[in-house]
Amino acid sequence: MAIEVKNLIKVYDERRVIDDVSFKVRDSETLAVVGFSGSGKSTILKLICGLVEQDSGDIIKSDGDIAMVFQYSALFDSLNVADNISFALHERRDLRKKYTEKQIRNIVAEKLEMVGLKGIENKFPSELSGGMQKRVSFARAIVTGPNSILYDEPTSGLDPISSTLIEDYIVRLKDETRAASIVVTHQMSTIERTADRVIMLYDGKIVFEGTPREMLAKNNEYTKQFVTASLEGPMHMLA
Repeated sequence: MAIEVKNLIKVYDERRVIDDVSFKVRDSETLAVVGFSGSGKSTILKLICGLVEQDSGDIIKSDGDIAMVFQYSALFDSLNVADNISFALHERRDLRKKYTEKQIRNIVAEKLEMVGLKGIENKFPSELSGGMQKRVSFARAIVTGPNSILYDEPTSGLDPISSTLIEDYIVRLKDETRAASIVVTHQMSTIERTADRVIMLYDGKIVFEGTPREMLAKNNEYTKQFVTASLEGPMHMLA
């Protein structure tokens, strides 16, 4: 088991943003975490990768790196593509002396080729489209050989064609790296194209767990409202 979450609770301003949530992600599996805005999706990722600390509950992770792909790529504007991707290899204490500069250049080139961006090492983020920036952030995420990858709204702000391309690369990276993946999204195409299983959050709780096909069957009142984008149903947007 790559990641196991047990009875997780996180409180902000006396509100349980995550309320007794439990789930597992197996090796090489992609779990989509879905729900309306404010349901606790991104908080789950921050808890798993250690950006914030839970109030109670357990997060059990197998040995190895966990990589995070942020919603808006979060590339360093002042660094070129090669330096963005190799940042961890140069700066992490456990990695900075592990590779020669030639080896690092080869690793960067390999990761760029994996995301379909061969030969752009010397370009800066400002010279790239949003979809290309996203793929560079994918290459940066996998440069340390993680056993788990967390994606926060990976298709946010992209046009439909770029979104499809990004979804294809999420699937490709899972197949090539064998990493467990958690994809936070509200986009149905991302759920259908990338996920093996889905959990839906509402008000900090899991209200559905199953496959994308089971979600699309709309046999659950929560998934029915989400899939049809209806204002009618058990879920209400927070003011």
